Amino acid sequence: MNRPATLAEVAQRLKADSGAWDVALAGFLDEFYTNPDRRQGMIDDAPELLGDGVVDATLGGIGEHLARRWGLRIPEWTNEDARFLRRPHFPTPLEGLKPLLIAQSPLAFRRRMIFTEAEPLARARMPRPELG
Repeated sequence: MNRPATLAEVAQRLKADSGAWDVALAGFLDEFYTNPDRRQGMIDDAPELLGDGVVDATLGGIGEHLARRWGLRIPEWTNEDARFLRRPHFPTPLEGLKPLLIAQSPLAFRRRMIFTEAEPLARARMPRPELG
């Protein structure tokens, strides 16, 4: 199966197979990081709302974070009400990590009340700053 070429395609694959989240997102991120000339188009189209508040908000956070992180235009769809949570979400049940995640969460996730690590979309193919 090919990697998703857009964030909207990640949502389509997730709708078809709820277990496909990690694989679809990882494939999309690899495509995003290795195709800088196509990045804007890869986040422009709104992913379908899937009816899972955490997933819908996470997709909004991903679109906004990638735009901010890579100097792209933030897509309008990322500001839809359905892309925000009403209650905090932490990807871990470990209470001791929650203060760290609150402090580290990037703006795009924090404003959606999703508290995660400082670089939640890191991949081996993610461009790194040149050491100099």
